[in-house]
Amino acid sequence: MSQFRKDVFTGRWVIVAEADVVRPSDFHFKKFVRGTTFCPFCETHEASTPPEIFAIRQTGSPADGPGWVVRVVPNSQLRLRVEGELRRRPEGFHDLMNGVGADEIVAETPRHDRSLHELEVNEIADVIRTYVARILDLERDKRIRYVLIFKNHGVEAGAHTITHSISELMALPVTPGLIKAKLMAARDYFALKDRCIYCDVLHQELRERRRLIAENDDFACLAPFASGYPFEACVFPKVHSSAFSRINAVQIENLARILRDVLQRLDHTLGGPPYNLSLQDRPFLRPREGYWKTIEEDFHWHLEILPQLIGLTGFERASWFSYNPVPPETAARCLSG
Repeated sequence: MSQFRKDVFTGRWVIVAEADVVRPSDFHFKKFVRGTTFCPFCETHEASTPPEIFAIRQTGSPADGPGWVVRVVPNSQLRLRVEGELRRRPEGFHDLMNGVGADEIVAETPRHDRSLHELEVNEIADVIRTYVARILDLERDKRIRYVLIFKNHGVEAGAHTITHSISELMALPVTPGLIKAKLMAARDYFALKDRCIYCDVLHQELRERRRLIAENDDFACLAPFASGYPFEACVFPKVHSSAFSRINAVQIENLARILRDVLQRLDHTLGGPPYNLSLQDRPFLRPREGYWKTIEEDFHWHLEILPQLIGLTGFERASWFSYNPVPPETAARCLSG
C-alpha cells in the first residue's frame, strides 16, 4: 500500500508508492545532447556575453578574454536588474515593487564537452568558491535579502537552449516561499526542543543508514524520508552551519567530492537524467522580528538534487501534493550500491 509521508522540513505531505513498483529502467526522458552550434559560454567567445562580473582565471589572463576557469556574467535576458530602487508600494489590496536584484550566469567550465559531473574535483571546487564569492559580494547590497543558486540540466529540467555547463544565480529582495516554509519549520522545532531539526534528522539517518546515499568526513547525502521526486537527494554538512558562505577550504573540497560522486551515481543508475540542483541557504541577516533571533542555530544549509523523471499532472498542480513512485529507501539502495 502507498503511504502519506510528511516532510518535517516544510510541513508538506507527499504520497510514496509501494516498494519496487518502479525500477530505474522504467523511466524515459530525452537524453542530454550537447549543442554543436555557436556557444557564447565557450572559451574565446567572451565578447559574445556581457562583461564578466567575476572570474577565477589563470595567472596573468585578462578580464573578458581566454584563460578563465569559472566565469560569471549577467544574464543576457535579465529578469532582474541591479539598478534602481525597490519602491515597495500598494496597488489596492496588492503589493508590488520594482524588479531590482541580480540575474547572473555561472559558466562552470570553459569546455563545452564537459558536464558538471564530468569535471575534476578541483574544478567543481572552483565552482563552489565562485558561489561563495558572489554571495559575499551581494550580501553587501542592503536591497538584497536572498541569493538563490540553481542549476538546470537537461530539457525536462528547464535547460531548453543552453547545453554548456552553467548554473544560475538570482539575487532577490524577498525570501522565496519554499525557503520561508523551511525557516518557519526550523524555528518552531528549535523553540520546542532547543535543537536544529536538520541535525536531529541527520543524526538519525546516519545511525539507521536506510536512506544514506553517500558520505565523507564533512558531508552526507540522503534520500529524504518524504522525497517528492523519484531519486531525490540532499547533501547536508555534518557539522551545523546556517550559512553556506562560511564553508572552509577543506569543506569545499569535500563538498566537491560528494557532489561529483552523487551526480555520477545518478548518471550511472538512471542513464543521464535531467535534474535541478539548488542551494538551500539562509537569508541575509537583515534586522527583522521572529525567526531572525534563532536562525543561526535552527537553520542548516543544504543542497537539493531533484531528478526530473516524471511530469506534473493536474493532481500535483491543484493540490501541492507530490506522488513519488520510488520510495526513498529504494532510491538510496540503488544509488549507494
